[in-house]
Amino acid sequence: MDDADRKIPTHEITYARLRDMILYGHLAPGQPVTIQGLIAGLGAGMTPVREAIRRLTAEGALLPQGNRRVAVPPMTADMLDQVAFVRLAVEPELARRAAAHVTPALIARLAAIDDRVTDAVEAGQLPDYLAANHAFHFTLYQAANAPVLLDLARSLWLRAGPSLRAVIGRYGRSALPDRHHEALAAMRAGDAEALAAAIARDIQQGIDHVRQALTEGGL
Repeated sequence: MDDADRKIPTHEITYARLRDMILYGHLAPGQPVTIQGLIAGLGAGMTPVREAIRRLTAEGALLPQGNRRVAVPPMTADMLDQVAFVRLAVEPELARRAAAHVTPALIARLAAIDDRVTDAVEAGQLPDYLAANHAFHFTLYQAANAPVLLDLARSLWLRAGPSLRAVIGRYGRSALPDRHHEALAAMRAGDAEALAAAIARDIQQGIDHVRQALTEGGL
């Protein structure tokens, strides 16, 4: 069989769907959800849902709550400091390494994704914005050929995504981090340091809004 004929295992599909629910803020931080509710929402069986929960719990994206419930961990100031520290170390480095592998085709692909980001912002479609924003970053990061750093970035986004959605819900469009035009300009100029700096500013913008929300009474 070729790749097109192979079926993706059910447990992988279920994991990816639950991961995306967390990444894009469909599960509010701190709000318990029953395993039965996830089974119904994901349209999957007990076994793949339990496996997805186990994996995401190991990644720090879910917390067991007892009574067959789980929840996305609420963001705290200390957790934010840790997430910010590691993101600002790992993701600009991924961008810097990716700069050596940037091609006109990759720039065109990223520009098209950024158009989706802009369209989602203008339409007020928050889930679409979060999905396109994630796609922009990880399409770039994958070009770095740095699997250890990439895995770290994926784990960090699972911890940061739910809070970002909550913050945008509170502050509106002004809370949407998007320095992608700066990143694209740096790629076109072949400037690795400018690309890393643009990604760092993009990350910092989101972190600052989350920190503001925590200062004003939490998420």
